[in-house]
Amino acid sequence: MTAIDSWPVEISLREEDVKTLAKAQLTTGRSDLTGHGLARRNPDDQEVTQIGEEVAAARALSDLAHQLLSDAAEQIESITHQRAHLSL
Repeated sequence: MTAIDSWPVEISLREEDVKTLAKAQLTTGRSDLTGHGLARRNPDDQEVTQIGEEVAAARALSDLAHQLLSDAAEQIESITHQRAHLSL
């Protein structure tokens, strides 16, 4: 059986002084997960908004990926009753 599913991720970004904060939200139908990311600009560096947004978003997505993998491992362990060894 072939199944097609879609899990859109919404990334929101916020700037505060020299910090850019990102939040990546995913709803899988089974759970709602939120990853968080932070980028800090050195005050001596030139302000390039896009760079901070990309770094913060990447970190939020990485956090989300780790949470999703952890959730999958927990599901495997509940079925097999053995420790699951998953990595990115």
